[in-house]
Amino acid sequence: MTQKKHKPTVVKQNIKQVSVAPPTNVKPVHWHGWLVFLVGAVVYLNTVFHDFTQDDAIVIYDNMFTTQGVKGIPGLFKYDTFFGFFKEEGKANLVSGGRYRPLTPAMFAVEYSLVGKNPFLGHFLNIILYGFLCFVIYKTLVLLLSFSYNSEKYLYFSLVATLIYAVHPLHTEVVANIKGRDEIVSMLASIGALFFMLKGWDKQKTSYFFIAAVLIFFGLLSKENTITFLAVIPLALYFFRNVSLANAILTSTWVWPSVILFLIIRTSVLGFDTGGTPMELMNNPFIKLVGENYVPFSGTEKLATIIFILGKYLTLLVFPHPLTHDYYPRHIDIMTFSNIFVILSAITYIVLMYFVWKGWKERKIYSFAVLYFLATTSIISNIVFPIGTNMSERFMFMPSLGFAVLLAYVFIEYLYPKFSVKGVMVLTSLICLLFAGKTFTRNMVWKNDFTLFTTDVKTSTKSAKVLNAAGGALTVEAQSETDPDKKRKMNEEAVKYLNEAIKVHPTYKNAYLIRGNALFYLERFDEAIESYENCVKLAPDFTEAFKNMAVAYREGGKFAGEKQGNLVKAEGYLQRAIQLNPEDPEAVRLLGVAYGVQQKHDLALEQFIKVTQMTPNSAQAYINLQNAYNHVGRKDLAEQSLQKALSLDKDIMQKQGR
Repeated sequence: MTQKKHKPTVVKQNIKQVSVAPPTNVKPVHWHGWLVFLVGAVVYLNTVFHDFTQDDAIVIYDNMFTTQGVKGIPGLFKYDTFFGFFKEEGKANLVSGGRYRPLTPAMFAVEYSLVGKNPFLGHFLNIILYGFLCFVIYKTLVLLLSFSYNSEKYLYFSLVATLIYAVHPLHTEVVANIKGRDEIVSMLASIGALFFMLKGWDKQKTSYFFIAAVLIFFGLLSKENTITFLAVIPLALYFFRNVSLANAILTSTWVWPSVILFLIIRTSVLGFDTGGTPMELMNNPFIKLVGENYVPFSGTEKLATIIFILGKYLTLLVFPHPLTHDYYPRHIDIMTFSNIFVILSAITYIVLMYFVWKGWKERKIYSFAVLYFLATTSIISNIVFPIGTNMSERFMFMPSLGFAVLLAYVFIEYLYPKFSVKGVMVLTSLICLLFAGKTFTRNMVWKNDFTLFTTDVKTSTKSAKVLNAAGGALTVEAQSETDPDKKRKMNEEAVKYLNEAIKVHPTYKNAYLIRGNALFYLERFDEAIESYENCVKLAPDFTEAFKNMAVAYREGGKFAGEKQGNLVKAEGYLQRAIQLNPEDPEAVRLLGVAYGVQQKHDLALEQFIKVTQMTPNSAQAYINLQNAYNHVGRKDLAEQSLQKALSLDKDIMQKQGR
């Protein structure tokens, strides 16, 4: 739409009282903006020395494009966001619709080129960007109210709302996790676009509309949530600029070309295929196990579960405890309309819609706050389209501003007349201190994957994903533990979590794999092998499971022979190990030993010959072959083997204690 068309139809016709600055003597307090910046930044300062966590591997240190630094940026814009991690087209589209969010990975690529695999810069920039976001939110709220709410009573409204937003504990998943920058940049660009749309309206300058359009485009490149501001912007103009809804929508068309351009680019990269609805529990929370097969929820089960989740979001906004990064199945169980919390959630949303209707004509702030919340929540609700999971605290990063605005409205409208500014700010400070305390302590959980997984598994006790993650973290951490008792206890705890993960998700191949690893470390080889066998039944092409199973058979055979004295079992296990991995010289050597102990010297000789062929530079292999030749009476070949061993290591006999 051209500049010529907008000026007469939108601005000139509808703004009867254009207001660049507040028309009264009430002036904004400029240091309030810097205060919210400091509060937003300071509350996350204890994350600056944290490690990488959660999905940082996908977009940063295990992404083949990001780790190339600046050179990898073209690849980030060319493929699905997951492609650089999975390195396969099929796996990149594991979730419905795929993901095209190249902007923040491009930022990570630049950071990687500067500092390499070092999380400090990533955490530091997240903190600064979040503080700046709080600053922009404050300035936007001040501008939003400047046309109709210029009174001393509302002077502190923007400060109260922004402070509540800045310290809200639900934001920890975004700010404390470097990957969460996609949410920060998306929100920053969206709020910035709203700011410049209001500026453009007030000053009748189309250049501001153009800036808003550019910001919307950058927001979309960071995360698709920005698209909800196609509804937020006209709503803001309607509620706060005394303009008809039709003209508010017409004005907002300035940002539509940015959305269209983004969708064209996204489609050219990802195609038209939405990815369907995966029938795998970790990518589709709305399926259930019936018999041996997963089937979709019934319509009422899905709707009831979604309504419950929407109510859960409201609960956490008001009382953010306990928190967890993981709401995967079955932390949120299958719900029905017989559940009282589903009913209460539905009633709450009906009440919210009533307040929207009640305040619509009079353009009340509370009506706008609810509409903002509903609009920005819609995209993550699983109502509009499936998002691959059921719930996450990071999904409230954008909608929570609606909650903060609504709470600020209640304080200013109902508490201010009784307690004045001082009373309102005392109450705000108290709430902010409580929220900030929770945020500060929650930040510490995001120190690294081990801390995050082993902490949140105590909250998300029925989540297959976090049970699996905690089990994996414990098995990895146990390998660096020097105390044998602590090491054993860590692996036993891992097995406990992984057993629970499999109960929740009986076809969870990763859980079987990691449980096999934990059992292997506990020298419970029979159980480890069974776990690997279950894994490969579920995923016949799972290479890692086959490799681990081969090692388990080898070490299980060694254990059976040396510790249990069961040579028959040892022989069988070692034969299976070689069948799985014929190139494993240690398994072949052990099988030779097992044959030798059983006086099967001819068979033992065959194995030791194979070992020398597989490891021709191993002096020890030729010493073993010498012994095998001696047992079959071939002294000449035994001597040749000895000389070969000495040629490889002249001190080999001394090392043998001979």
